[in-house]
Amino acid sequence: MEYVFSNAAVARSFTEYLSFAFGENNPNVWRVEVHGLPKDYNMLDFPAVALILLLTLCLCHSTKESSILNLIMTVFHVIFFGFIIVAGYYNGSTKNLVNPKGIAPYGVRGVLDGAAIVYFSYIGYDSASTMAEEVKDPYKSLPIGIVGSVLITTLLYCLMALSLCIMVPYNKISDKASYSMAFLKIGWSWASNIVGAGASLGIVASLLVAMLGQARYLCVMGRARLVPSWLAKVHPSTGTPLNATIFLGFCTASIALFTELDIIIELISIGTLMVFYMVANALIYRRYVIIGHTPPLHTLLFLFLLSLTSLCFSIVWKFKQQWWGLLLFGGFMITITSLFQHMVPCNNNLVQQEYAHCWYVPFMPWPPSMSIFLNVFLMTTLKTLSFQRFAIWSCFITMFYVLYGVHSTYQAEEIENLGGVNQVVPNLSVTNLQTKVEIQMH
Repeated sequence: MEYVFSNAAVARSFTEYLSFAFGENNPNVWRVEVHGLPKDYNMLDFPAVALILLLTLCLCHSTKESSILNLIMTVFHVIFFGFIIVAGYYNGSTKNLVNPKGIAPYGVRGVLDGAAIVYFSYIGYDSASTMAEEVKDPYKSLPIGIVGSVLITTLLYCLMALSLCIMVPYNKISDKASYSMAFLKIGWSWASNIVGAGASLGIVASLLVAMLGQARYLCVMGRARLVPSWLAKVHPSTGTPLNATIFLGFCTASIALFTELDIIIELISIGTLMVFYMVANALIYRRYVIIGHTPPLHTLLFLFLLSLTSLCFSIVWKFKQQWWGLLLFGGFMITITSLFQHMVPCNNNLVQQEYAHCWYVPFMPWPPSMSIFLNVFLMTTLKTLSFQRFAIWSCFITMFYVLYGVHSTYQAEEIENLGGVNQVVPNLSVTNLQTKVEIQMH
């Protein structure tokens, strides 16, 4: 879900910056308004659809040529980043950081609300795990690559955001093509066009990589029969997951055509936070529960209490902000985590035997426990409508899994046990699923 919706959001942003590249300050001029459709779904974005379909064709043709195209655009993208950062610091003033209402005009609540939305910007770093078979030692190299990419990206985000804030005060930052509008407001109209062109190239590069990764995810799911197996079909000559690429391209284009950017971003944020929350829970469970050696009851009880306490803390913060409640639930979270660490110790010998060849998270269970708390806390800052939309989507996916995925997977396993032949042709670009799954879970 996150990949499809994030790609749709990025594609709609492409229209905004492309319009500035051609000197048009209103991106809706390039969109078609249909009065018969509901609000927030009535601005049809055909340039976004055209971009998605074009990239889909490129990915269907060949991964190698697509990678070369991506490398070229990435070089221009880095140059574009450098231009914005240098130009922003050159033309900006640090007074804009504190005017008109101080350095944090909306207080701590505003910072946390923004943190919940900015999760959208970090989707895609895990796509590096799809390349597990391309590196010599994936169990060590991939964690370093993923963490390194997150740190570098965070640094670039901070520098870019700071350059924008010192160029114009926060209350004058446009929510549409912010950087192009910022240069326009300081009188650099020529730079506004350059930023529009550079951002458009950057969007194309990031969209290409994201679409490349999402097709391989769906292809692997097709091999496991969680989705129809025809989605795992690989083109015999190009070696690309053809059906998965076409199907996801169609889904992404459909969402980008109708849906406004704000709605897509909210869905992405809650979906991503939920996934991170589930991964943190799974990490604790996998570390402390080894089948045949350690019972799961104590770990499940700890996870339940930790999530419940995090929710109570978040509710007190959101509605009451009474310090005694925050101290009570915050202290209880620290207490139960400490008790769990000492009363349910991880059997390091069993862990080393089970995962001797793997990289695993240190200082357990504190990092995933903090992740559980932060994800629950940030989810409570989102709008109620976001939860309603996510609930509808979750119900649909759950029904699909219960009615199709479970039965299809077991049937495929039975056929394999009986000596049946899997009709899906294997391919190097999507094999070694076990390696990828182990890296993500450990």
